[in-house]
Amino acid sequence: MSFDATEAMEVTPCPRPSYVEGPDGPLHIVQCGEGDPVLLIHQTPRSCDEYRELLPILGARYRAIAMDLPGMGGSAPSRVPSIEQYAASALAVLDALGVQHCDVVGHHTGGVVALELAASQPERVRRLVLSSTPWVDRSARLRRRDRPAVDEVEPSGDGSHLVKLWQQRQVFYPPDRPDLLERFVTDALRATDVAAGHRAVGRYEMERRVELVVAPTLCIGHEDDMFAFPDHHELLSRIAGATSQTIAGGMVPLEWRAAEVAEAVMAFLGAGD
Repeated sequence: MSFDATEAMEVTPCPRPSYVEGPDGPLHIVQCGEGDPVLLIHQTPRSCDEYRELLPILGARYRAIAMDLPGMGGSAPSRVPSIEQYAASALAVLDALGVQHCDVVGHHTGGVVALELAASQPERVRRLVLSSTPWVDRSARLRRRDRPAVDEVEPSGDGSHLVKLWQQRQVFYPPDRPDLLERFVTDALRATDVAAGHRAVGRYEMERRVELVVAPTLCIGHEDDMFAFPDHHELLSRIAGATSQTIAGGMVPLEWRAAEVAEAVMAFLGAGD
């Protein structure tokens, strides 16, 4: 079945913001729609705003739940930011909402968190969607160890670090959509530590955890994402039975190809209904 993304966004009312208690304090979530639950996990240092376009589309059929990771958006910071702790926060959201089984969608850092949630809680995750998710093994950790984390900028009194933050991200964004960069910078300014999630990814032993994933998995590769797309086939090959879809022209901002991502997610989840 095909879905009209524009029509879904116009028809489905959302979101419904609220807070639940997490391991380190309140976690901000938004919900849209009714039905089987789908948890959406964003990249660093974004917020549930990353799923602004997807929420009403998924909400037309599912109970779409988008969370803010600890220290990002409206959620309290984690005492020790790590992928494992972020996954524990995602689990706390499910527990607080009384969700025993759900589908999970993650983009970039959110994909790494979603993978850990599926590895640590296989009985809770029915289906898994990893969008533009980097592969982090020992060699990747060594490469990241000796370089500044993505988005890490030194604050300056004249505010020039904000320009630097914009410029560092600019290469990963479509040149004619400054509004997408504005949404990124807005979220970056709200984050407790703009690079904490990137450093957490750089410490994560994905090669050890990926073999524990048993949920049916869709890996979505964004063709023009120069950061994560080179890892797409490696990640795909490490998950037994995983299927693949490539988004032509897709980049780091999920919003850039939101309709195509929504169609891929809906088709994958719908195939298992």
